[in-house]
Amino acid sequence: MAMLERITEFAVGDVQADRVVPPTGFTATLTLFTAGAMAFLAVFALALSLATGRLADRWGSELALSSTIRISAPAGELAAQTEAVLNVLNSTRGVASARALTDEEQKALLEPWFGPDLPVETLPIPRLVEVIETREGYDADGLRLRLAAEAPGAVLDDHTRWRRPLVRAAVRLRLLGWASILLIGASTAAMITLAAHAALAANAQVITVLRLVGARDAYIAQAFERRFTLRALMGALAGTALAVVAILLLPPAQPEGGFLTGLGFQGWHWFWPPVIPVLVALVAFLATRMAARRTLKAMP
Repeated sequence: MAMLERITEFAVGDVQADRVVPPTGFTATLTLFTAGAMAFLAVFALALSLATGRLADRWGSELALSSTIRISAPAGELAAQTEAVLNVLNSTRGVASARALTDEEQKALLEPWFGPDLPVETLPIPRLVEVIETREGYDADGLRLRLAAEAPGAVLDDHTRWRRPLVRAAVRLRLLGWASILLIGASTAAMITLAAHAALAANAQVITVLRLVGARDAYIAQAFERRFTLRALMGALAGTALAVVAILLLPPAQPEGGFLTGLGFQGWHWFWPPVIPVLVALVAFLATRMAARRTLKAMP
């Protein structure tokens, strides 16, 4: 209850103390614009970080359980080697399922690069075998030796070579998103500190009069803290709302679009945007408190 009363008192404020802080002007505009712009950028940085996090998790889980075997052989031997590969896979521990892709499926895989009219059946295209492994996985080196003996034209690709760089890049991009949020918070604090210093300097004479009539520095500082915190909160609310609308207008996630169509919030992640204005207001409160008390202490 005591905390709620303090918050209510802070929100209502003191009419006499509020006169110390100019309601309009350069500092008010700077605070509103800074809070709104930084909140807008923070929402997008957060969306980027969460989206890349989902991408890294999906690549790490899905690709880790799938492999591909490429069979290159003369047309007369392709069917026999494919059958031999499937027999080896069916007797391999750690393989959950294996199947050879049909001509239609291979044509669909090549269509983005060669167009829809590619004559797959007349071209010497290797046969692809999709392998789904269990959670325990299989012995890749042992499987390669068995394939070399049973089907010399078969090559195992367990996706490790290209999966790890993708997952590593997604993880680093997620860290970059969080680092951007920290930089946005630091920039917000710096800009609001400058605005608070400017407002204090512009009202030095008023502050001197208040001191002469008995006002304490804590009372004067609280007026600046309240005004700048509320300004930052209003600006951040506007910036967050605009960012959420912009994200909602982005195309939804599509398999063919990959990462570029998956930028946004999903599920419980939608609870994060409302937190941003609160964090901006907290940053503004702390920055203004430090600036006000340091400046008031330095004043004669």
